[in-house]
Amino acid sequence: MAFIANVLTLKQDMEKSIKVFAPATVANVTCGFDVLGFAVNDPGDEVEMKLKSTPGITISAITGDGGKLTRDPELNTVGVSILRMLAKLDTKQGFDLKLHKKMPLGSGLGSSAASAVAGVFAANQLLGCPLKQEELLPFAMEGERIACGSAHADNVAPSLLGGFVIVRSYTPLDVVKIPTPKELFATIIHPHIEVRTKDARSILRKDLSLHDAIKQWGNVAGLVAGLITSDYGLIGRSMDDVVAEPYRSMLIPGYYDVKQSAIDAGALGGGISGSGPSVFALSKDEKTAKKAGENMAKVFNDLGIGNEVYVSRINNAGPQVI
Repeated sequence: MAFIANVLTLKQDMEKSIKVFAPATVANVTCGFDVLGFAVNDPGDEVEMKLKSTPGITISAITGDGGKLTRDPELNTVGVSILRMLAKLDTKQGFDLKLHKKMPLGSGLGSSAASAVAGVFAANQLLGCPLKQEELLPFAMEGERIACGSAHADNVAPSLLGGFVIVRSYTPLDVVKIPTPKELFATIIHPHIEVRTKDARSILRKDLSLHDAIKQWGNVAGLVAGLITSDYGLIGRSMDDVVAEPYRSMLIPGYYDVKQSAIDAGALGGGISGSGPSVFALSKDEKTAKKAGENMAKVFNDLGIGNEVYVSRINNAGPQVI
């Protein structure tokens, strides 16, 4: 009987606390500016969370941020996302959480999105899953509003849903997850330089010619079709950006050499991850993806720029309890 009681107590304790991983993401995916993104297995952020007997959100610890992030839940990506969710559910349940940043801040890998997703997913699990996973999206987007001033979804949606996701519309919110080849691998390199999202936004053209718009639309359609049909040639031909890359590339030393080095290794194509400075490439097998990473790292190393390389399958699961 004592053994059974101990097991029941352990189960109850587990139900009151949880640890969740949420994946990093690559937004834009070259031609899909602000409307396309995908999730990877590594890196990502982690949130430890437990129920409190009192209302409110407490952020008791943040690691991996170098002391840059606030613990004020109203000003923190994770805290705001959970608070908005609790308000919608009309519950006074409180949480204590610890945020573990497992990727560089300002990397172009959706760091704030991963934190927000991990937070709302963990809270929903502890509450008994009153919301479907896709219903958590608007709350995680509010975390993005705190982080960068805009509640965009091209990082949050793939981190939450996994895989490749299209943001078809914001009003009303409409996101679509699309199937992709199982063999597809992503290579991501994060150079040790800073590109502020504000600068990456301000450098873009405010107007687009009809000629460029038509080219971009064609590439987006081609990329989506290539992913769905596993047409690697079409995927590669479609990974061409005439909207953001010509301008944001100026903020990343050696960018075109880095991109070309991945293609020389056999990658299908590549581009800037989000607003940068990270650069990504897609390959049809792991061996090619690793070789692409070696080539990309060599270019940055030759420029005296430190870097980290991540090689991963596309993450189709989204956040997971760990």
